[in-house]
Amino acid sequence: MNINDQHYRTIWPDPDNSNTILIIDQRQLPHSFVIEPLTTLIDAVTAIKDMHVRGAGLIGATAGFGMHLAATNSTKGTLDSTLAKAAKELDNSRPTAKNLKWAVDRILRAAVQGTDEEKKKTIIFQTACDIADEDAAFCKDLGKHGLKIIQEMDKTKNGQTVNILTHCNAGWLAFVDHGSATAPIYAARDAGIDIHVWVDETRPWNQGAKLTAWELQQEGIPCTLITDNAGGHLMQQGMVDMVIVGTDRTTHTGDVANKIGTYLKALAAYDNNIPFYVALPSSTFDWQIDKGSDIPIEERSGDEITSISGLTSNGTIESIQLTAPGTHALNYSFDITPARLVTGLITERGVVLANRDAIHKLFPEHP
Repeated sequence: MNINDQHYRTIWPDPDNSNTILIIDQRQLPHSFVIEPLTTLIDAVTAIKDMHVRGAGLIGATAGFGMHLAATNSTKGTLDSTLAKAAKELDNSRPTAKNLKWAVDRILRAAVQGTDEEKKKTIIFQTACDIADEDAAFCKDLGKHGLKIIQEMDKTKNGQTVNILTHCNAGWLAFVDHGSATAPIYAARDAGIDIHVWVDETRPWNQGAKLTAWELQQEGIPCTLITDNAGGHLMQQGMVDMVIVGTDRTTHTGDVANKIGTYLKALAAYDNNIPFYVALPSSTFDWQIDKGSDIPIEERSGDEITSISGLTSNGTIESIQLTAPGTHALNYSFDITPARLVTGLITERGVVLANRDAIHKLFPEHP
Protein backbone atom coordinates (compact mmCIF):
# COMPACT_ATOMS: atom_id res chain seq x y z
CA MET A 1 0.00 0.00 0.00
CA ASN A 2 1.27 3.46 -0.87
CA ILE A 3 0.73 6.40 1.45
CA ASN A 4 1.82 9.71 -0.07
CA ASP A 5 3.85 7.71 -2.61
CA GLN A 6 5.69 5.70 0.08
CA HIS A 7 5.11 1.96 0.49
CA TYR A 8 4.04 0.72 3.92
CA ARG A 9 3.02 -2.51 5.50
CA THR A 10 0.67 -2.40 8.47
CA ILE A 11 3.22 -4.04 10.80
CA TRP A 12 7.00 -4.48 10.60
CA PRO A 13 10.06 -4.88 12.85
CA ASP A 14 12.03 -1.70 13.46
CA PRO A 15 14.98 -2.06 11.06
CA ASP A 16 17.29 -0.69 13.76
CA ASN A 17 15.97 -2.84 16.60
CA SER A 18 14.02 -6.06 15.98
CA ASN A 19 12.85 -6.01 19.60
CA THR A 20 10.56 -3.13 18.64
CA ILE A 21 7.61 -3.82 16.37
CA LEU A 22 6.03 -0.89 14.51
CA ILE A 23 2.34 -0.62 13.65
CA ILE A 24 0.04 1.99 12.16
CA ASP A 25 -2.38 3.12 14.88
CA GLN A 26 -5.64 2.73 12.98
CA ARG A 27 -7.65 4.58 15.62
CA GLN A 28 -6.11 7.80 14.32
CA LEU A 29 -6.99 7.27 10.66
CA PRO A 30 -7.94 8.90 8.38
CA HIS A 31 -7.11 12.18 10.10
CA SER A 32 -3.61 11.35 11.36
CA PHE A 33 -1.00 8.82 10.20
CA VAL A 34 0.65 7.63 13.41
CA ILE A 35 3.29 4.90 13.67
CA GLU A 36 3.21 3.27 17.11
CA PRO A 37 6.00 1.15 18.64
CA LEU A 38 5.24 -2.12 20.44
CA THR A 39 7.94 -3.33 22.82
CA THR A 40 6.14 -5.72 25.21
CA LEU A 41 3.52 -8.44 25.16
CA ILE A 42 1.03 -6.14 26.88
CA ASP A 43 1.57 -3.59 24.10
CA ALA A 44 0.60 -6.22 21.53
CA VAL A 45 -2.41 -7.44 23.54
CA THR A 46 -3.62 -3.86 24.01
CA ALA A 47 -3.13 -3.08 20.33
CA ILE A 48 -5.34 -6.05 19.38
CA LYS A 49 -7.98 -5.64 22.09
CA ASP A 50 -8.37 -1.86 21.73
CA MET A 51 -8.19 -1.99 17.93
CA HIS A 52 -5.00 -0.08 17.28
CA VAL A 53 -4.77 -2.96 14.78
CA ARG A 54 -7.75 -4.89 13.44
CA GLY A 55 -8.62 -7.29 10.66
CA ALA A 56 -8.05 -11.03 10.46
CA GLY A 57 -4.61 -11.16 8.89
CA LEU A 58 -3.16 -8.22 10.79
CA ILE A 59 -4.42 -9.55 14.12
CA GLY A 60 -2.62 -12.83 13.35
CA ALA A 61 0.61 -11.07 12.41
CA THR A 62 0.42 -8.90 15.53
CA ALA A 63 -0.10 -11.98 17.68
CA GLY A 64 2.97 -13.60 16.11
CA PHE A 65 5.10 -10.56 16.87
CA GLY A 66 3.49 -10.37 20.32
CA MET A 67 4.88 -13.84 21.06
CA HIS A 68 8.28 -12.58 19.87
CA LEU A 69 8.10 -9.62 22.26
CA ALA A 70 7.12 -11.92 25.12
CA ALA A 71 10.11 -14.14 24.35
CA THR A 72 12.47 -11.18 24.08
CA ASN A 73 11.45 -9.87 27.50
CA SER A 74 11.52 -13.24 29.27
CA THR A 75 14.10 -13.83 31.99
CA LYS A 76 16.56 -16.68 31.76
CA GLY A 77 15.01 -20.09 32.42
CA THR A 78 11.40 -18.88 32.05
CA LEU A 79 10.90 -18.87 28.29
CA ASP A 80 8.56 -21.85 28.04
CA SER A 81 6.29 -20.66 30.85
CA THR A 82 6.38 -17.12 29.45
CA LEU A 83 5.26 -18.36 26.05
CA ALA A 84 2.42 -20.39 27.55
CA LYS A 85 1.16 -17.37 29.48
CA ALA A 86 1.55 -15.08 26.46
CA ALA A 87 -0.38 -17.51 24.26
CA LYS A 88 -3.30 -17.48 26.68
CA GLU A 89 -3.36 -13.68 26.93
CA LEU A 90 -3.24 -13.24 23.17
CA ASP A 91 -5.87 -15.92 22.53
CA ASN A 92 -8.24 -14.09 24.87
CA SER A 93 -7.66 -10.62 23.41
CA ARG A 94 -10.24 -11.07 20.60
CA PRO A 95 -12.13 -14.37 20.34
CA THR A 96 -13.62 -14.45 16.84
CA ALA A 97 -10.65 -13.99 14.50
CA LYS A 98 -9.18 -17.40 13.61
CA ASN A 99 -5.86 -15.97 12.42
CA LEU A 100 -4.98 -14.95 15.98
CA LYS A 101 -4.95 -18.43 17.49
CA TRP A 102 -3.54 -19.89 14.27
CA ALA A 103 -0.52 -17.60 14.54
CA VAL A 104 0.00 -18.22 18.26
CA ASP A 105 -0.17 -21.99 17.80
CA ARG A 106 2.26 -21.81 14.90
CA ILE A 107 4.77 -19.92 17.06
CA LEU A 108 4.44 -22.50 19.83
CA ARG A 109 5.01 -25.40 17.41
CA ALA A 110 8.04 -23.70 15.93
CA ALA A 111 9.59 -22.80 19.29
CA VAL A 112 9.94 -26.43 20.42
CA GLN A 113 12.42 -26.99 17.59
CA GLY A 114 14.99 -24.85 19.39
CA THR A 115 17.54 -26.70 21.52
CA ASP A 116 18.08 -23.80 23.92
CA GLU A 117 16.38 -20.51 24.80
CA GLU A 118 18.41 -18.32 22.47
CA LYS A 119 17.76 -20.60 19.50
CA LYS A 120 14.08 -20.68 20.40
CA LYS A 121 13.99 -16.88 20.42
CA THR A 122 15.61 -16.76 16.99
CA ILE A 123 13.09 -19.28 15.64
CA ILE A 124 10.17 -17.36 17.15
CA PHE A 125 11.21 -14.09 15.53
CA GLN A 126 11.76 -15.70 12.15
CA THR A 127 8.39 -17.46 12.35
CA ALA A 128 6.65 -14.19 13.20
CA CYS A 129 8.30 -12.59 10.16
CA ASP A 130 7.25 -15.57 8.03
CA ILE A 131 3.64 -15.19 9.16
CA ALA A 132 3.65 -11.53 8.10
CA ASP A 133 5.35 -12.25 4.76
CA GLU A 134 2.97 -15.11 3.95
CA ASP A 135 -0.06 -12.99 4.77
CA ALA A 136 1.06 -10.35 2.27
CA ALA A 137 1.89 -12.98 -0.37
CA PHE A 138 -1.40 -14.85 0.09
CA CYS A 139 -3.41 -11.65 -0.27
CA LYS A 140 -1.54 -10.75 -3.46
CA ASP A 141 -2.29 -14.21 -4.86
CA LEU A 142 -5.98 -14.12 -3.98
CA GLY A 143 -6.10 -10.76 -5.73
CA LYS A 144 -4.96 -12.46 -8.93
CA HIS A 145 -7.69 -15.09 -8.62
CA GLY A 146 -10.35 -12.52 -7.73
CA LEU A 147 -9.35 -10.46 -10.76
CA LYS A 148 -10.70 -13.22 -13.02
CA ILE A 149 -14.17 -12.78 -11.49
CA ILE A 150 -14.11 -9.03 -12.10
CA GLN A 151 -12.83 -9.56 -15.65
CA GLU A 152 -15.78 -11.85 -16.38
CA MET A 153 -18.17 -9.25 -14.99
CA ASP A 154 -16.45 -6.54 -17.05
CA LYS A 155 -17.16 -8.52 -20.23
CA THR A 156 -20.90 -8.39 -19.49
CA LYS A 157 -20.83 -4.63 -18.86
CA ASN A 158 -19.83 -3.65 -22.42
CA GLY A 159 -17.42 -0.96 -21.31
CA GLN A 160 -19.56 0.36 -18.47
CA THR A 161 -18.23 0.70 -14.92
CA VAL A 162 -18.15 -2.43 -12.74
CA ASN A 163 -19.74 -1.51 -9.40
CA ILE A 164 -18.54 -3.49 -6.38
CA LEU A 165 -20.01 -3.22 -2.88
CA THR A 166 -17.94 -4.07 0.17
CA HIS A 167 -18.61 -4.06 3.89
CA CYS A 168 -16.29 -3.04 6.74
CA ASN A 169 -12.56 -2.91 5.96
CA ALA A 170 -11.00 -6.00 4.41
CA GLY A 171 -8.27 -3.97 2.81
CA TRP A 172 -4.56 -3.44 3.27
CA LEU A 173 -5.23 -2.12 6.77
CA ALA A 174 -6.83 -5.42 7.80
CA PHE A 175 -3.86 -7.47 6.64
CA VAL A 176 -0.13 -6.98 6.28
CA ASP A 177 -0.44 -5.76 2.68
CA HIS A 178 -2.85 -5.81 -0.30
CA GLY A 179 -5.90 -6.86 1.75
CA SER A 180 -8.43 -9.58 0.99
CA ALA A 181 -11.60 -7.99 -0.42
CA THR A 182 -9.58 -5.12 -1.86
CA ALA A 183 -6.84 -7.25 -3.45
CA PRO A 184 -9.00 -8.16 -6.50
CA ILE A 185 -10.07 -4.51 -6.75
CA TYR A 186 -6.46 -3.31 -6.85
CA ALA A 187 -5.66 -6.02 -9.40
CA ALA A 188 -8.62 -4.92 -11.54
CA ARG A 189 -7.45 -1.31 -11.41
CA ASP A 190 -3.97 -2.42 -12.49
CA ALA A 191 -5.54 -4.39 -15.37
CA GLY A 192 -7.25 -1.25 -16.65
CA ILE A 193 -10.82 -2.21 -15.70
CA ASP A 194 -13.19 0.69 -15.01
CA ILE A 195 -14.33 0.01 -11.42
CA HIS A 196 -16.21 1.85 -8.71
CA VAL A 197 -16.67 0.74 -5.09
CA TRP A 198 -19.67 1.31 -2.85
CA VAL A 199 -18.27 1.58 0.69
CA ASP A 200 -20.52 0.75 3.66
CA GLU A 201 -19.86 3.10 6.58
CA THR A 202 -19.84 0.05 8.92
CA ARG A 203 -21.07 1.13 12.31
CA PRO A 204 -20.20 1.19 15.13
CA TRP A 205 -16.47 1.76 14.47
CA ASN A 206 -17.04 3.17 10.98
CA GLN A 207 -14.17 1.16 9.51
CA GLY A 208 -15.66 1.55 6.06
CA ALA A 209 -15.97 5.31 6.32
CA LYS A 210 -12.68 5.86 8.11
CA LEU A 211 -10.47 3.17 6.58
CA THR A 212 -11.81 1.64 3.36
CA ALA A 213 -12.76 4.95 1.76
CA TRP A 214 -9.39 6.46 2.76
CA GLU A 215 -7.51 3.43 1.42
CA LEU A 216 -9.27 3.53 -1.93
CA GLN A 217 -8.74 7.29 -2.19
CA GLN A 218 -5.01 6.79 -1.56
CA GLU A 219 -4.98 4.27 -4.42
CA GLY A 220 -6.97 6.51 -6.76
CA ILE A 221 -9.92 4.13 -7.00
CA PRO A 222 -13.36 5.80 -7.43
CA CYS A 223 -15.56 5.07 -4.41
CA THR A 224 -18.71 6.34 -2.76
CA LEU A 225 -19.55 6.10 0.93
CA ILE A 226 -23.05 4.85 1.80
CA THR A 227 -24.94 4.14 5.00
CA ASP A 228 -25.00 0.52 6.12
CA ASN A 229 -28.68 0.23 5.26
CA ALA A 230 -28.42 1.60 1.70
CA GLY A 231 -26.92 -1.51 0.11
CA GLY A 232 -30.22 -3.32 -0.43
CA HIS A 233 -31.73 -0.30 -2.17
CA LEU A 234 -28.72 0.03 -4.48
CA MET A 235 -29.01 -3.65 -5.39
CA GLN A 236 -32.71 -3.27 -6.18
CA GLN A 237 -31.87 -0.34 -8.45
CA GLY A 238 -29.29 -2.33 -10.42
CA MET A 239 -26.42 -0.22 -9.09
CA VAL A 240 -24.36 -3.13 -7.70
CA ASP A 241 -22.73 -5.77 -9.90
CA MET A 242 -21.12 -7.86 -7.19
CA VAL A 243 -20.36 -7.91 -3.48
CA ILE A 244 -16.90 -8.76 -2.13
CA VAL A 245 -16.33 -8.90 1.62
CA GLY A 246 -13.71 -10.32 3.94
CA THR A 247 -14.03 -12.65 6.91
CA ASP A 248 -12.54 -13.11 10.35
CA ARG A 249 -13.26 -16.84 10.46
CA THR A 250 -14.77 -19.23 7.92
CA THR A 251 -15.65 -22.83 8.69
CA HIS A 252 -14.32 -25.61 6.49
CA THR A 253 -17.93 -26.10 5.46
CA GLY A 254 -18.25 -22.55 4.10
CA ASP A 255 -20.08 -20.56 6.80
CA VAL A 256 -18.63 -17.07 7.14
CA ALA A 257 -18.13 -14.87 10.21
CA ASN A 258 -17.59 -11.25 9.27
CA LYS A 259 -18.36 -7.77 10.55
CA ILE A 260 -21.89 -7.33 11.83
CA GLY A 261 -24.20 -6.49 8.92
CA THR A 262 -22.56 -8.83 6.41
CA TYR A 263 -25.42 -11.33 6.67
CA LEU A 264 -27.92 -8.64 5.65
CA LYS A 265 -25.81 -7.77 2.59
CA ALA A 266 -25.73 -11.46 1.63
CA LEU A 267 -29.50 -11.72 1.92
CA ALA A 268 -30.02 -8.64 -0.22
CA ALA A 269 -27.54 -9.93 -2.82
CA TYR A 270 -29.30 -13.31 -2.92
CA ASP A 271 -32.71 -11.70 -3.34
CA ASN A 272 -31.43 -9.59 -6.24
CA ASN A 273 -29.38 -12.35 -7.93
CA ILE A 274 -26.10 -10.54 -7.33
CA PRO A 275 -22.88 -12.54 -6.82
CA PHE A 276 -21.65 -12.48 -3.22
CA TYR A 277 -17.97 -13.38 -2.77
CA VAL A 278 -15.85 -13.73 0.36
CA ALA A 279 -12.09 -13.19 0.10
CA LEU A 280 -9.77 -14.85 2.60
CA PRO A 281 -6.30 -16.33 2.99
CA SER A 282 -6.35 -19.98 4.08
CA SER A 283 -5.13 -19.01 7.57
CA THR A 284 -8.68 -17.73 8.20
CA PHE A 285 -10.29 -21.15 7.73
CA ASP A 286 -11.35 -23.02 10.86
CA TRP A 287 -10.74 -26.70 10.14
CA GLN A 288 -12.43 -27.95 13.32
CA ILE A 289 -15.74 -26.08 13.51
CA ASP A 290 -18.45 -27.47 11.24
CA LYS A 291 -21.22 -24.93 11.80
CA GLY A 292 -21.01 -21.17 11.73
CA SER A 293 -23.35 -21.03 14.72
CA ASP A 294 -20.53 -22.53 16.81
CA ILE A 295 -18.12 -19.66 16.07
CA PRO A 296 -17.68 -17.49 19.18
CA ILE A 297 -19.07 -14.01 18.47
CA GLU A 298 -17.32 -11.16 20.23
CA GLU A 299 -19.53 -8.77 22.19
CA ARG A 300 -17.95 -5.38 22.76
CA SER A 301 -18.82 -2.39 24.91
CA GLY A 302 -22.11 -0.66 24.20
CA ASP A 303 -20.25 2.64 24.37
CA GLU A 304 -19.15 1.99 20.78
CA ILE A 305 -22.81 2.35 19.75
CA THR A 306 -23.91 5.14 22.06
CA SER A 307 -21.00 7.42 21.13
CA ILE A 308 -18.98 8.29 18.03
CA SER A 309 -15.63 9.95 17.43
CA GLY A 310 -14.49 12.32 14.73
CA LEU A 311 -12.41 15.34 13.80
CA THR A 312 -13.59 18.62 15.28
CA SER A 313 -13.31 22.05 13.68
CA ASN A 314 -10.33 22.84 15.91
CA GLY A 315 -8.40 19.84 14.59
CA THR A 316 -8.77 17.45 17.52
CA ILE A 317 -10.32 13.98 17.53
CA GLU A 318 -13.11 13.82 20.09
CA SER A 319 -15.90 11.47 21.09
CA ILE A 320 -19.50 12.65 21.46
CA GLN A 321 -22.54 11.02 23.02
CA LEU A 322 -25.32 10.04 20.58
CA THR A 323 -27.92 8.74 23.02
CA ALA A 324 -29.67 9.68 26.23
CA PRO A 325 -27.73 8.88 29.43
CA GLY A 326 -28.21 5.31 30.58
CA THR A 327 -29.25 3.95 27.19
CA HIS A 328 -28.56 0.20 27.10
CA ALA A 329 -26.82 -1.03 23.93
CA LEU A 330 -26.04 -4.54 22.68
CA ASN A 331 -22.92 -4.59 20.52
CA TYR A 332 -22.06 -7.79 18.63
CA SER A 333 -19.00 -7.37 16.42
CA PHE A 334 -19.76 -10.13 13.91
CA ASP A 335 -22.56 -12.14 12.34
CA ILE A 336 -22.69 -15.42 10.44
CA THR A 337 -23.45 -15.67 6.73
CA PRO A 338 -24.43 -19.27 5.90
CA ALA A 339 -22.62 -20.99 3.05
CA ARG A 340 -25.81 -21.21 0.96
CA LEU A 341 -25.69 -17.42 0.45
CA VAL A 342 -22.03 -17.35 -0.66
CA THR A 343 -21.34 -17.51 -4.40
CA GLY A 344 -17.68 -18.38 -3.87
CA LEU A 345 -14.63 -18.05 -1.64
CA ILE A 346 -11.61 -16.26 -3.10
CA THR A 347 -8.40 -17.78 -1.69
CA GLU A 348 -4.71 -17.73 -2.54
CA ARG A 349 -5.16 -21.05 -4.37
CA GLY A 350 -8.19 -20.05 -6.40
CA VAL A 351 -11.93 -19.42 -6.20
CA VAL A 352 -13.87 -22.26 -4.60
CA LEU A 353 -17.50 -23.03 -3.82
CA ALA A 354 -18.47 -22.53 -0.18
CA ASN A 355 -18.93 -26.19 0.72
CA ARG A 356 -16.89 -28.82 2.52
CA ASP A 357 -16.02 -31.00 -0.46
CA ALA A 358 -14.79 -28.13 -2.62
CA ILE A 359 -12.81 -26.49 0.17
CA HIS A 360 -11.07 -29.73 1.19
CA LYS A 361 -10.31 -30.56 -2.43
CA LEU A 362 -8.50 -27.22 -2.75
CA PHE A 363 -6.72 -27.74 0.59
CA PRO A 364 -6.17 -31.53 0.73
CA GLU A 365 -3.58 -31.27 3.50
CA HIS A 366 -6.45 -30.70 5.94
CA PRO A 367 -8.31 -33.95 6.69
